[in-house]
Amino acid sequence: MTQQTYYRWRREFGGMNRDQLKRLKELEQENTRLRRAVSDLTLDKLILTEAAKGNF
Repeated sequence: MTQQTYYRWRREFGGMNRDQLKRLKELEQENTRLRRAVSDLTLDKLILTEAAKGNF
């Protein structure tokens, strides 16, 4: 591990304990999953709106 990597990691996660880091990773994964779900639903809505207008 380089010194730069260590200090970047320390600056980002230095004040957290193991449980907090685990929870942070879980929340990041959930956030990613929810963003993907929202984008899929938005795309579906746009497709249905266009189909309802008859512009397919």
